Amino acid sequence: MIACGAMKNEQLSNLSIRRSGAKPSGRFVSFAFAVVLLLTLTGCRDKPPPNIVHAPEEVSGRVIGAIEGSPSVVLAEELGVSKPFSSGSELMYHLTSGTLDCVIMENSVASELVAETSGVRILNQPLLEYDLHFAVAKENAELLEAVNSALAALRDNGTLNGLRDMYFSGKKYVYIPPEDVEKRPGSLSLAVPTDSPPYSYINVNGEYAGLDIDVARAVCDYLGVDLEITGFDARELVTSVWFGKADLALGWLPIDVEDKVAISDSYANAVLVVIVRR
Repeated sequence: MIACGAMKNEQLSNLSIRRSGAKPSGRFVSFAFAVVLLLTLTGCRDKPPPNIVHAPEEVSGRVIGAIEGSPSVVLAEELGVSKPFSSGSELMYHLTSGTLDCVIMENSVASELVAETSGVRILNQPLLEYDLHFAVAKENAELLEAVNSALAALRDNGTLNGLRDMYFSGKKYVYIPPEDVEKRPGSLSLAVPTDSPPYSYINVNGEYAGLDIDVARAVCDYLGVDLEITGFDARELVTSVWFGKADLALGWLPIDVEDKVAISDSYANAVLVVIVRR
């Protein structure tokens, strides 16, 4: 068996014909071809380092990849050295090549990427599970009550479960806005991350899309008001409501958020997982 690196350049050169004009024998051609094929199949090239993250608690202090603008970036900064990239394919390239120690990502998106990428896997134990809420200004108790009332109705009529199943399980669901709601003047402004699929992102048509967007629209439909959406960095969601830049915010909210803003009842839950090399 030929080990990678065992054959030096000078050894390979000895396989060539030394006498000008001499023709290689059939046996020599077969042997040379077999050597080249074996070197290719055994991967005689630089290999990425072995995986060093085997459990969620080993993520701390590592070089961590995440999608730009997503909640994973914030978490990666808290745990280690954060390396944001604009696409999942970039993350997988840098993970498999060894530039990254691991990647943090929402489970549904991670599952799709791992299925398309060889040499990577998702750790069995999630890194973080959390419920999703609206953030509302503390002084706006009336709005908080209205949002909770809308969420309760949307939960009872199956809208919240239908939307979540559509985004996370691939099930077909068609949201139909209510027709018996009286239209009110004005609108509610919503702050969301722009690149946090499947929760909130800009689709190929340049429009806001995702679970958070659909839930916010359904809440506004129930309340009879228009929805205005503004993109914010994940770090700025709480301050956008705290300082009055938006009426509502959706996305990953820090644990200590309630000392700055009020939060609504939960409308869904999220699971962040760790992707590593095999």
